[in-house]
Amino acid sequence: MRLLMLGGTEFVGRAVTEEALARGWEVTVFHRGHHPPPPGVTALHGDRTAPGGLAALERGVWDVVVDTWSGAPSAVRDTARLLTGRAGTYAYVSSRSVYTYPAAAGLTEDGPVVEASPDADGGDYATVKRGGELAARDAFGERALLARAGLVIGPYENIGRLPWWLNRIARGGPVLAPGPRDLPLQYIDGRDLAQWVLDAAQGGLGGAYNVVSPPGHTTMGELLESCVRVTGSDAELRWAAPETVLAAGIEPWSELPVWLPPGELYDTMHRGDVSKVLAAGLRCRPVAETVADTWTWLSALGGVAPHRPDRPPVGLDAEREAEVVRSL
Repeated sequence: MRLLMLGGTEFVGRAVTEEALARGWEVTVFHRGHHPPPPGVTALHGDRTAPGGLAALERGVWDVVVDTWSGAPSAVRDTARLLTGRAGTYAYVSSRSVYTYPAAAGLTEDGPVVEASPDADGGDYATVKRGGELAARDAFGERALLARAGLVIGPYENIGRLPWWLNRIARGGPVLAPGPRDLPLQYIDGRDLAQWVLDAAQGGLGGAYNVVSPPGHTTMGELLESCVRVTGSDAELRWAAPETVLAAGIEPWSELPVWLPPGELYDTMHRGDVSKVLAAGLRCRPVAETVADTWTWLSALGGVAPHRPDRPPVGLDAEREAEVVRSL
């Protein structure tokens, strides 16, 4: 199999690249050259946002294209059009954010989506991802595979969610743990996402899939307790009710990553229907494995994870955390 990976040097793109190499695929990585790709690939350079930036892709034939772009849909449009006659499946890693908010618990792939255009040169995250889907579909039709990922964590994460929890717990001491402890979570390890996308593309699947674990694949308690175990710290998890956390003015998701209190946003992020993708072969590793492998990777970097410049930093200020913990 011949893979063209658009990106391929960070997080999900890197996971896809490494998975394809492990399968013995012939991998071409097209990127701007800001980060080195994994060894063993053919590297092509270009900037999709610049005039003539796709020149390196004017030749070549591939069985699968994987695109993780989260910028202007027009870049997906131009790339997909250029590759239409020279690629088999165009797999676009999208997001469950494309659904109209709030997404009801149990929402399937047929749920309502935001209005968007494949020709747009910008927009918010939901509209650019939906525009990218439309661009891929317009060019490749039924050969467009739309992988609507949910919360993505694991090695190479450059958003900072799981790395923040690992580093915080590694420091030890009393840790504000947002409850309830048995709150079910829905997420996807970037490597499981990569494996499924390549399997699905090789199998000729097309259309939209919610690519995320079943709701309750883990809980907030299991996630944080796994962090305590792998770091070997003396951290003491101090569980607080959602009402207590919110009353302290703490922002879910951004200040306490991953966590959302029960309600509309929680249903949107952690209760999506995944029966279609499970029937299509998605397999999700245990959260303990994801946490352990992320800690190994993070430790090798001295605890400092890469961070996307277009995403705000996450995490709770230590003094504010201590103040809340003292009140428990």
